[in-house]
Amino acid sequence: MATSSMPAAKGGRRKATVPVDSFSANPWGLYNVHGNVWEWTEDCWNEKNAENPGDGTARTTGDCSLRVLRGAAFNNAPHTLRSARRERDPPDNRVDTFGFRVARTLLPR
Repeated sequence: MATSSMPAAKGGRRKATVPVDSFSANPWGLYNVHGNVWEWTEDCWNEKNAENPGDGTARTTGDCSLRVLRGAAFNNAPHTLRSARRERDPPDNRVDTFGFRVARTLLPR
């Protein structure tokens, strides 16, 4: 997989992944939320997203032979890069434009 050493201008198409700290974090402290690689989720595929729990828990009903990918990757057109974008694939599919984000639940102090 190609890695760009220099990010393009804002809104520019890079055609490669970029180092994680190439841009500032979003308000939740997450970097590169849009466009580096598709992100695997634990969610089972459902044609409609209407009954998604909406609280951050995984949707474990539906077609679990397919899992949800979100966001799009560096080789997608810039106007398609949205965290709400959903696609599906079998969980054992390995493609260089698929990745994941490690997440954990933080408990209040």
